[in-house]
Amino acid sequence: MPRSGAEARRRLQRAALELYQERGFDQTTAAEIAARAGVNERTFFRHFSDKREVLFDGEAELGATLTQAVADAPDGLEPFEVLLCAFRRTARRIEDNRPYSEPRWKVIAATPALRERELAKHAWLTEAAAEALRRRGLGDGLAGLAARTGWAAYQHAVQSWIDDPARSLDTHLLRAFDDLRALSAAPSTQASPER
Repeated sequence: MPRSGAEARRRLQRAALELYQERGFDQTTAAEIAARAGVNERTFFRHFSDKREVLFDGEAELGATLTQAVADAPDGLEPFEVLLCAFRRTARRIEDNRPYSEPRWKVIAATPALRERELAKHAWLTEAAAEALRRRGLGDGLAGLAARTGWAAYQHAVQSWIDDPARSLDTHLLRAFDDLRALSAAPSTQASPER
């Protein structure tokens, strides 16, 4: 039996991920997760509101880290540079948790309900980044556009890192934002539409 709440939480997360990989998310119950973790079902629900939330733990902390990182970015940076600073800070957590994160992503990819929850999480984090940019003085529309575009580059970097773990996530992030800058500076090869 785990002695601390943090230990019980980690055991529940590990047990859930194992069971989701073995049986699938839909075929796994909270009671089975609790039993695998060596705790009772009541303990499971003390830590998580439902079996989906086991995979999305730390969302509020990630949002707080992201918004604080945007606030802490040096003055005078362009919005994408501010976001890059913030994403580089949050990326450290993902890299540190790779042994858990990689199988977690596979479970989410295989489960429509979890993909939906992941998209909702991404939308919430994107809005948190946009609000943090607004607090730095960026206009409402530009803050939203920068946050959505920056988040897309961040997700692209994470996927590249999953596909190519030989290079750090930070390296993939720098490349994604370099590519984003190159795309925005590239001359158009198509004629502009009539206005």
